[in-house]
Amino acid sequence: MDSTIFAFFFIAFLSSTKAYDPCPSLKPKSDVTDLSIIHIYGKCSPFDSPKSTSSWSSTVLDMATKDPQRLTYLSSLVSTQPKTFVPIGPGQVINTGNYVARVKIGTPGQLMFMVLDTSADTAWVPCSGCTGCSSTMFSQNTSTTYGSLDCTTSECVQARGLSCLTTGAMIGNCLFNQSYGGDSSFSATLSRDSMQLANDIIPSYVFGCIGTISGKSIPPQGLLGLGRGSMSLLSQTSSLYSGVFSYCLPSFRSYYFSGSLRLGPNGQPKTIKYTPLLKSPHRPSLYYVNLTGISVGQVKVPISPELLEFNPNTGAGTIIDSGTVITRFMSDAYNNIRDAYRNQTQGPFSSLGAFDTCFSVTHEDMAPRMTLHFDGLDVVLPMENTLIHSSAGTLACLAMASTPNNVNSGLNVIANLQQQNLRILFDVANSRVGIAREICN
Repeated sequence: MDSTIFAFFFIAFLSSTKAYDPCPSLKPKSDVTDLSIIHIYGKCSPFDSPKSTSSWSSTVLDMATKDPQRLTYLSSLVSTQPKTFVPIGPGQVINTGNYVARVKIGTPGQLMFMVLDTSADTAWVPCSGCTGCSSTMFSQNTSTTYGSLDCTTSECVQARGLSCLTTGAMIGNCLFNQSYGGDSSFSATLSRDSMQLANDIIPSYVFGCIGTISGKSIPPQGLLGLGRGSMSLLSQTSSLYSGVFSYCLPSFRSYYFSGSLRLGPNGQPKTIKYTPLLKSPHRPSLYYVNLTGISVGQVKVPISPELLEFNPNTGAGTIIDSGTVITRFMSDAYNNIRDAYRNQTQGPFSSLGAFDTCFSVTHEDMAPRMTLHFDGLDVVLPMENTLIHSSAGTLACLAMASTPNNVNSGLNVIANLQQQNLRILFDVANSRVGIAREICN
C-alpha cells in the first residue's frame, strides 16, 4: 500500500477512535423524546459501587439486600394514614437508587444524574448549602429562572400533605419534610425552575430543593418521580407527553448498562400487548396490574387467588416498580413458586443472601423458564431475568424472594431485574400497561 494512503487511513482511524464516546446521550429525533437510562453503578455512571463489593455480581447481591427497606417504604404509601414527619439531622449519603438519567435544571442548565422512581411523585435535588448532601449540588443562586414557592400555593399543600401554617400575615417559603427508602428523610424548599429532558425544556417545573438530609437512601443527585400523583412528571407535563412514557432497562450483564426512557406517545412501539392499569385509592401513586398466575416451565403454579388479586379497598395486589431489585411475592405465593421451580431443577439447593434457591451453574441448562400471566398478556421471562449468579460464578440463584415477614403490605412487586430487556409502556391516559421484548442496550 502506498505510504501516503496508509498514513491517511491510520490518522482517520486515530481520529475516529479518539472521538468515540462509549456513553453518549441518545441521538435526538425531532418527534421523539428519549433519554438514556444508566445503571447507577454502570460504566457510564459518575457514581462508584460500594467498596465492600468486589464484582458486579456482588454489587447486585448487595443491592438486593436493601429491598426489604424498599418494601417497607412502598407499604407506607397509604393515603389513609397520616403523614409522618421525621426529625432531620445530618447524615451520609450512599447510592441506593437503581437507574439514573441525565437531567438539566436551571438556566443555564446544570447537569444532574437523577434517580428514576415509578413509585414516587415529587422531584427533588440537593441544593447549594445542603447539610449531609453529596459534593454535586444544584446551584440555585446561579440560575436566572429559579424561584421558591410560598406557603399559600396549592402545590405547597400537595407537597406537605397539610394546610400551610402561618402566623398572622407572616407567610414564608414552602418548607416540607419527606421520608424515602424506609430509613431516610430530608427537608426541602418547594421551588420552580426550568427542567430539560433531552431536547424538551419544561418551564417552571416544581421540585424540592433539599437543604438537609438524614439517612442513607437519599439519591445523591436527586430523584425524578414518575408516579401518578399531582406533583409527578406525568402530571406536570400532561399537555406535552399526554400521560404516556416507557422505559427499557438494560441487562445487568451488559457492559455499559444503558437503556432508554421515552416520553410521550411518539416513537412508542406499534405492536405491543397491553394489560389494564389499575389504581388503588389507598396507594394512588403506584402502578397496579392484574397478575392472574405464574407458570414454571409448563406447570401452572397453584396459588390462592387472594394472594394475587387486586383489592382497591386494602391496596393489596401486584405493582410494577423501578426501585426494587428482585421480584417479591407474598410468602405463601412465593413458597409455591419456589417449590415448583425446585421440582424442575437439579439440586442440591443452598441459600445466598436474599436468595434461597441456589444451585450449581452446571445445572443451569436444565432450569425452566418462567411466565407471568397478566390479564390479556403473558410475559415469558428471559433466563437472565430469572437467574442471578454468585460473585464466584459457581452458583445460579432464582432471582426472586418472598415479601419480608415484617412487611404486611399485601403487595407483590415486579422488580427491575425481571424487567430488563423489556419495553414497559405506561399509558396512564388510557389506563393500560404494555410489555414487549426489546434489547435495550
